[in-house]
Amino acid sequence: MNKVALVVEYDGGGYHGFQYQANAHTVQAEIEATLKRFTDEDIRVQAASRTDTGVHAREQIVSFRSRVLFPPSVWLRALNHYLPDAVAVRQAYLVGRDLDVRRQATSRAYRYSIFNSRAPSPLKRRFSYFFPSLLDVEAMDLACLELVGEHDFSSFTPVQVGRAVRTVYRAAVEKKGEMVTFDIEASSFLPHQVRHTAGSLLQVGRGRLGVNQFHDLVNTGKRGMAGPALPPNGLCLMKVNYAVPLGDHYENI
Repeated sequence: MNKVALVVEYDGGGYHGFQYQANAHTVQAEIEATLKRFTDEDIRVQAASRTDTGVHAREQIVSFRSRVLFPPSVWLRALNHYLPDAVAVRQAYLVGRDLDVRRQATSRAYRYSIFNSRAPSPLKRRFSYFFPSLLDVEAMDLACLELVGEHDFSSFTPVQVGRAVRTVYRAAVEKKGEMVTFDIEASSFLPHQVRHTAGSLLQVGRGRLGVNQFHDLVNTGKRGMAGPALPPNGLCLMKVNYAVPLGDHYENI
């Protein structure tokens, strides 16, 4: 069996998340149906991160095994030929059989985008959250310092999980023009963690939550205290990182 890894980009607006669901339209199901059409094999793909309903990805990493052996350039062209416009393979690699794209990922980076303008933009609404009032971006960025490090992030998820401790390596808010972006990179994330964090930071930007109160929120350890969660359309998986980049030691296009 040969193993292939793909860098996949998708507009998640029309999907119920990445992960396969029996009665829902998902990105994973779309990719697997395309692989079936191309190879005539029943292939199950593994992903580095599970994005939720409506969430986008610029660099999702997926892998799969196949009996057929094609060079990466063929996988790239063939899959993009069959995939719908909302999903695209940006890069393809032939990788070692021991590669586990989920377990071997060292971190994931997400971005939440807020269109901070007096008037909405029809061209930006699919990929950002519109907020018309002026935000204190400096206070939001200062609050981000509270997120960095190892914490119990229970307060940023409504879901009961076995272990809520995660390590955040980087978190920042900046504004360019009318777009405010919240970037966060961590070992992994709890369900809905980024959208609840973005929601709490928005409250900081509005002056409804102080930086000291945000500090308390990070350290309370009480499930579901943060938020409210912002809509999924503003969230995008930007990058999945590995100790050894996929392209450094494997054949690529």
